[in-house]
Amino acid sequence: MHLEFYEVDVPIHDTTRAQHGVHVFTGKAASVTEALNRAHQVYDAAFAARRDGREIPGRQDGGWGASGVRDGWELDWAAATAGPWSDPDSWTRKTAYEL
Repeated sequence: MHLEFYEVDVPIHDTTRAQHGVHVFTGKAASVTEALNRAHQVYDAAFAARRDGREIPGRQDGGWGASGVRDGWELDWAAATAGPWSDPDSWTRKTAYEL
């Protein structure tokens, strides 16, 4: 099975202040659906560990991991998007100066 690197962007908001953002997950998957599922799984594991006073798990199979889990922030998984990851700092990518 061929695995590609994916990026999963999940809108987040702080329940105590009017702050919004995006939590970004990256890792290898065979499809967008698998990428969304893996991101959700590693987040759930990290959230459970934090809630239970345990250390947040490190990177898992395929490079998936969740760091930066904070109390009071909620992720909107229904609005999550996923697609192939593109490294903005890649030497193969053209910059605005080169266009």
